[in-house]
Amino acid sequence: MMTSLAYERHGDPAAPSVLLLGSLGSDRRMWSPQIVALSPIADVIAVDHRGHGESDSAAGAYTVAELAGDVLTLLDELGVDAVHVVGLSLGGAVGQWLAAHRPERVRSLTLLCTAAVFEPAQQWRDRAETVLADGAGSFAEQIVGRWFTADLAERDPELVQRHVAMVSATSDDGYAGCCHALAGFDGRADLARIVAPTLVIAGAQDPATPPDVMRELADGIADADFHVLDPGAHLVNVEQAGRVTALIRAHITSSEQVGAYRSAAVEVGMRMRRSVLGDAHVDRAMSQATAFTEPFQDFITRTAWGDIWARPGLDHHTRRLLTLAILTAVGNEHELDMHIRAALRAGVDPDELIEVFLHTAVYAGVPNSNRAFAMGKQALADLESAGK
Repeated sequence: MMTSLAYERHGDPAAPSVLLLGSLGSDRRMWSPQIVALSPIADVIAVDHRGHGESDSAAGAYTVAELAGDVLTLLDELGVDAVHVVGLSLGGAVGQWLAAHRPERVRSLTLLCTAAVFEPAQQWRDRAETVLADGAGSFAEQIVGRWFTADLAERDPELVQRHVAMVSATSDDGYAGCCHALAGFDGRADLARIVAPTLVIAGAQDPATPPDVMRELADGIADADFHVLDPGAHLVNVEQAGRVTALIRAHITSSEQVGAYRSAAVEVGMRMRRSVLGDAHVDRAMSQATAFTEPFQDFITRTAWGDIWARPGLDHHTRRLLTLAILTAVGNEHELDMHIRAALRAGVDPDELIEVFLHTAVYAGVPNSNRAFAMGKQALADLESAGK
């Protein structure tokens, strides 16, 4: 069951959307420095987790998947297809889930002071029992003591008290439910599935998710950019507001440029793919795509068709013959049959296929070429039959 989330929206709704997801025990006010700084360039959506801030609460244990579902429901209600996700601690766990399981909704990912697994799990279950028995206010000062370095806390006691009040105001059911979500979360196996451009930021003095824990995220996510900020405890976005915001802003800008390149590559690739394989084949492949296979369809359209086939160094006819020779040599019958038929539909002379398969027989093996001849014979027969 999804829960209605409270949120604030700032900036230009026509600009790229940035979603801010905070820590356990926080509300959207923890993002005040980033909201102010990012609003001039983005559509900033700061959210209260279930049972936090002004969001609805429910009794019982939550899961990270359920918290992510709340977020997706909100984005759907706002008409936002994809966002730059920025998540700290609990928000980082939700961000990981979104990037791994709903990659089409995540334009980029920024993970601050979080983890792929929050061990030991029992400590979170124990904390849930404590908050239900004594209230979040009973340990708010202890929690906030881990959010800021000792030097900052000494210099700015009012900052500390504001955040103690924030934790204390969190609903007991919401805090406890999210403790269970952290206890049950293990995203380690999903890290390799994350394809969104990812920025990982750790606080050098963070006792909850220290840099070595954050390093696991950076190492597990392909091409992740890793930074350790010193000084910085768990709410590094507050303690190092300027540096964190600058990193996020640069990451978003870079990701938008990459996204524009990817979009152009997809457009070029789709035109090329249709010109080589034909509309019927491409339409069939795209209609059969699922959320699981969509990343591969995007990859093959951008790289094979939008990059390699679109290069000017060889004409399409030469690339067709090379493709037939290589597929014959490696014995990839499914792809070979598809390209034989596509070549014949495009008007390639069957005599050229004969030369390709003979040449491949000499340099890559007779059995594969023999099979290619059989497939070519059948494709020609099918083409002739269809023309009658």
